[in-house]
Amino acid sequence: MRSDVHRSGGDRRRPPTTPKGRQVDPRARDEVRALLADRPLRQDLLIEYLHLLQDRFNHLSAAHLVALASEMRLSLAEVYEVATFYAHFDVVKERPPPPVTVRVCEGIACAMAGSEHLLDELASELGGQLRIRPAPCMGACDRAPTCAVGHAQVFKASLDKVFVAVAAGRHVHPHRPGKDFATYRREGGYALLEACLSDQRSREEVIAAVSEAPLRGLGGAGFPAGRKWAIVRAAPAPRLMCVNADEGEPGTFKDRYYLEHDPHRFLEGMLIAAWVVEATDIYIYLRDEYPELYLMLGEELARLAAMGFSAHARVHLRRGAGAYICGEESAMIESIEGKRGLPRHRPPYVAEVGLFGRPTLVQNVETLYWARDIIEKGPAWFSVQGRRGHNGLRGFSVSGRVKAPGVKFAPAGITARELIEEFSGGMAEGHAFKAYLPGGASGGILPAAMADLPLDFGTLEPHGCFVGSHGVVVLSEHDDTKAVALNLMRFFADESCGQCTPCRVGTEKAAQLIAQEQWDEALLTELSQTMRDASICGLGQAAPNPLLCVLRYFPEDLNRPLGHW
Repeated sequence: MRSDVHRSGGDRRRPPTTPKGRQVDPRARDEVRALLADRPLRQDLLIEYLHLLQDRFNHLSAAHLVALASEMRLSLAEVYEVATFYAHFDVVKERPPPPVTVRVCEGIACAMAGSEHLLDELASELGGQLRIRPAPCMGACDRAPTCAVGHAQVFKASLDKVFVAVAAGRHVHPHRPGKDFATYRREGGYALLEACLSDQRSREEVIAAVSEAPLRGLGGAGFPAGRKWAIVRAAPAPRLMCVNADEGEPGTFKDRYYLEHDPHRFLEGMLIAAWVVEATDIYIYLRDEYPELYLMLGEELARLAAMGFSAHARVHLRRGAGAYICGEESAMIESIEGKRGLPRHRPPYVAEVGLFGRPTLVQNVETLYWARDIIEKGPAWFSVQGRRGHNGLRGFSVSGRVKAPGVKFAPAGITARELIEEFSGGMAEGHAFKAYLPGGASGGILPAAMADLPLDFGTLEPHGCFVGSHGVVVLSEHDDTKAVALNLMRFFADESCGQCTPCRVGTEKAAQLIAQEQWDEALLTELSQTMRDASICGLGQAAPNPLLCVLRYFPEDLNRPLGHW
C-alpha cells in the first residue's frame, strides 16, 4: 500500500539536507589546515600528517581524522585503517587521554632488568594522573630498563627518574653526533662520494669491490649487497632507493649506535649506493622510537643538500609509527606509500617492483655504513677481519647478563663465548652463563654448551637458529627459558600485522600454550610447523624458533613452574 501512497505523492520523502557520511567539523578543519599549511596533499604523506596531529594534540580524534581525509581527498576508511594500524597513533573517539603518556619497554632485555616491576610501580603511583602503557622494544637494550615519557626516552629507568622526567616536561632535541660533519670532513669524509660523482670511480668498480669483500645485507637476511646493486642497476629507470632504519627486533640496537656516533659514514655510503644504481630519490625510514635522531638527520640532510652532496638523488626522511613488521622490506615500502605495513606477496621482488611500482634498492643502515671503508681500503681489508674462515666485521648488539652491554665491533665468525669474554667484560656479577639468543627475538635460543659455534650467516641454521640482525642476548641461571619464550611470543603476537591467519592466530595461540605450566609438546610442534609453512613473511615463519629451541635444548626447564623476572 505504501507504494500506492508514494506514487500519489502523499508520502514523498524529502531529499537530504546534508551530504552523506561524517561531516567535517569547522574547528577541526581549521586546525588540520593550520598544521598542513602549504604541504603537498599526497597519500604517501598520510603517516607524516598523522604524526603532525599526534604530536600537536597527543591523540587522533575522530573529528581530526574526518577533516584530514577531506583535505587529502581520501576516504575516511583509508585514513582510519592506517591510523589504527600503528601503535604510536592513539585514535580516541570520545574523551582525550591524559596529557602525558609513559610507555615502559617490555622487550626481553628490559624485562630481565625489571621493567615489569617498574610498570607496576608507575601504574600504582601515577596511574591516576598519567597514561601508563607497556610497549615493545625501544632499541635501547644496552641501557635497560627503558621507558618513554612522551616521546623522550629515559634510560636505566627507575621510579625516581620517571618522576623527574615527568616534572621536567622532557622535550626532544636533535642528537649531537659523536663525530659531527666538520670532523668527518676533516678525516676525508665525502671525498669518495666526490670521486664517484666526478667519474673518477666507475659504478662497475664500486660494485666489484662491494661484491669481493663480500658485503652483505646486515638487517637480517644477509643477501649479498653487490649482487643486489647490480640487479637494481640493470632494471629499467627510474629507480628508487629505501634505507631500512626501522630496527625493531628485541635485542637489536646497532643501527641506533651508528647514527648516534658516526652518521655521516652511513650517509656517504647511502649516497654512493644511490649513485651506483642511479636512484632518483632516497627514502630513509627511521624508527619513531629514535626522535632525537630524526631531528639530527633532518639537520644533516639539509646541510648535505645545501653543499650539493645529494644533488644526484633527493633524500626524503620518513618516520615509522611503531610497527615491527615494517622492518620487512615490502611492509616498509607499503608504509612509505602511506598505507598499513602489510608484507607483499613475492614475486615480484622489490628490486623489480618496489616503491611506487619502481625498481627499488633496499639496504640496512649497517650495510651502508661499511661501504665507504670497503671501497677506499679495498675488499681485502674487510674480508680478512673474520674468524674461522668467515669474512668481515659486524656490529653485534650485546645485552642481557653481561658486565658491559653495547654494540661490539667484532669479526664475523666469532663465538658467543668469545663475544662475552673478549668484548663484553664477561658475565655480570652473580650470574653464570646459561644460554643466549644469537639473533634477536626470532633467532632462537641456544645453551651455553653450544656457545662455541661461529656466529655468521648459515652457521646456525642446522641447529634451528640464525644470526639474523646479530642481536645477542645473554641469559644466566636466573633466567627461565620458558619465560623468555613467552615474552618473545607475546611480542610476535602483538606485532603480527594480521594479514595471514597462520601468523595472526598462531602467535596468539602459541602464547596461550606457552603460558601454561605444562607444555603440550605435540600441539606446539604442530602449530609451529603450520606457522613456518604457511605464514606470508618472516615474522610468522620465525616466531616459533624460541619455543622450539626450549623443547629441544632445555628439557629441564619444562618441568619447572613458569618463572618471571
